[in-house]
Amino acid sequence: MTKYFTLLICSFLSLTAWAQKNSKPIAELKRPKLVVGLVVDQMRWDYLYRFYNRFGEGGFKRLLTDGFSAEYNHINYAATVTAPGHASIYTGSVPSVHGITENDMIVQSKMQHIYCVADSTVKSLGGSQKAGKMSPKNLLSSTLGDELKMATNFKSKVIGIGLKDRGAILPAGHAADAAYWFDDQNGTWITSTYYMNNLPAWLQTFNEQKIAEKYLKQDWQTLYPIETYTLSLKDDNAFERKIKGTTAPTFPVKTSELFNKDWGVIRTTPFGNTFTLDLALAAIENEDLGHDDITDLLAISFSSTDYIGHDFGPKSIEVEDAFLRLDLDLAKLFLYLDKEIGKNNYTVFLSADHGGAENASYLRENKIPGGLWPEREIGKKLNAHLEQQFGQKGLVFNFDNYQVSFNHAMIKSSGLDEAAIRQSCISFLEKQEGVAYVMDMRNAGLDAIPQTIKTRLVNSYHPDRSGSIFVVLHPGWYHGTDKTGTTHGTWNPYDSHIPLIFMGWGIKPGKISRPTYITDIAPTISTLLHIQTPSGALGVPITEALK
Repeated sequence: MTKYFTLLICSFLSLTAWAQKNSKPIAELKRPKLVVGLVVDQMRWDYLYRFYNRFGEGGFKRLLTDGFSAEYNHINYAATVTAPGHASIYTGSVPSVHGITENDMIVQSKMQHIYCVADSTVKSLGGSQKAGKMSPKNLLSSTLGDELKMATNFKSKVIGIGLKDRGAILPAGHAADAAYWFDDQNGTWITSTYYMNNLPAWLQTFNEQKIAEKYLKQDWQTLYPIETYTLSLKDDNAFERKIKGTTAPTFPVKTSELFNKDWGVIRTTPFGNTFTLDLALAAIENEDLGHDDITDLLAISFSSTDYIGHDFGPKSIEVEDAFLRLDLDLAKLFLYLDKEIGKNNYTVFLSADHGGAENASYLRENKIPGGLWPEREIGKKLNAHLEQQFGQKGLVFNFDNYQVSFNHAMIKSSGLDEAAIRQSCISFLEKQEGVAYVMDMRNAGLDAIPQTIKTRLVNSYHPDRSGSIFVVLHPGWYHGTDKTGTTHGTWNPYDSHIPLIFMGWGIKPGKISRPTYITDIAPTISTLLHIQTPSGALGVPITEALK
């Protein structure tokens, strides 16, 4: 027995020695020093290739060459506007879950209008009180930044920057160190007491430089000779809306004459994006982002492309020039990151919050289906129709964003049949020109609507923050009466097909054309960082992009 026991011990010791000799040590967990999220407001996917030959080598082309591009990336909900877009990118979820259903939402239970990031409990820091009373309190899910903070025991720094408050606040998330946005009234970058008690000294110094004024005094000229902008319509055409204070929607734009009363004019120029980048670079330097082994997150929203797109439309020289200038801004950013953080130490992703429709008049002039849908006028007619049938005024409390919000309290107190009112509403709307489908969101599964459209409507619907009835227009149609400029906000590809490119640490260069979605961005970065995905995430990681 002793002999066998001795043999057993010897065998165990031999195996242990062999295992120690042949085993490899567990590799230390690695992460990039900095993740930079870039959201280009109102960037259609096709802009990557429409302007490709005019881009330099260091911006969009570098992303496509050195990075990984998801070529068929879509928004998988219907409310393709700024706030839901930014929230969905950083939560990996949809409005139905994260609760940011529109820029301006209706709380159905209270019949109350709320702005997506409004917060009356906080105070402004550095600017006017109205502009600064903002926070992420209405966002119902954690974000990529929140999960990164928790994964590092709150040692990571997370900062959001954008001209639009919602473009800075929603990406930064709940636990962010800061979010900074622009105050048109004072011409300064501001924040709120949600994040801190005092504006950082470095930001005060930055504001004192009056950089916005320096840009606006330059006037907006085309970057290259205007005759080279052959990808766009002529400068003076019927589909463009002039900037307030100008006499025509043409170059040069005399911004030097416009900024005295309203600093917000910088938003509708490419200078707004460059100004945003200036602040982002200052934040990296002064907040020491990416300068240690604990991963930080910087979320940057380039908002000016949205303002320019709304006024001038996708086929304008102004939009083309804005993207050529943004290309230079991106090249500057990447070179800065190469030098200050290290080329192999940071990860970047670029996407958009939504796209933009072609101008409806432009479509019709070229014999392509499209049209304007006078939503406000139809809303008044709808209320009149319901009053005539049910004998009660104001049964529709709000009609906006293709949604009908009923006055439920009035319907209940009047003893009216809500189901009958809903059906009458649907029957009325289905007869209006431009309407393809009308869906009762309480009976979404019963409507004969293509599944892709139905899914996107359902993903947009939050019971207490959305209307009861959703309207879907024919392709090329959108709400409004202005024949100039454009807008967005529908399920259609021109609004939903957006770029998605990853580049840098941990990213494998290449591209795919299979369907991916806006909700896959946060899970992909979470997987890259080996952290938990945000609490409401529905997307899946794009594993083809990861080394």
